[in-house]
Amino acid sequence: MNTLSYKTISVNKETAKKEWVVIDATDQIVGRLCSKVAKLLRGKYKPTFTPHVDCGDNVIIINAKKVRFTGNKETDKLYTRYTGYPGGQRFETPAKLRQKKDGVDRILRHAVKGMLPKGPLGRSLLDNLYIYEGTEHDHEAQKPKAIDINQYK
Repeated sequence: MNTLSYKTISVNKETAKKEWVVIDATDQIVGRLCSKVAKLLRGKYKPTFTPHVDCGDNVIIINAKKVRFTGNKETDKLYTRYTGYPGGQRFETPAKLRQKKDGVDRILRHAVKGMLPKGPLGRSLLDNLYIYEGTEHDHEAQKPKAIDINQYK
């Protein structure tokens, strides 16, 4: 058997087949939804997955306002940010963040960002995520296909 004829195919930026997908986040749990979204962004569900290349899909999340937390996390969980000034550490719960303009977007991006690789690749992958609070989105020209996120593991 000639083992030299078998070569591992490594995808690069030009040969990666990126798709556009729409996910409906109605009544989805934040952590479970975001772990699947992170895998889609990374391209782990594809047979041509390459760890050091952006070969994942562009993900559009609609109805992000209807996402939910389990247990008491809506009122007990704390998000920390720092203004840059002495004594400028600020804490917010998800319930308070939801009332702000881009609060739901910040909740979901924070969760997905923690599940992506740290470094330049992870930062560029996060640019492929688009979050909308309602059912309308601006990406009809890309012809995204709607997927059921519950069918993914």
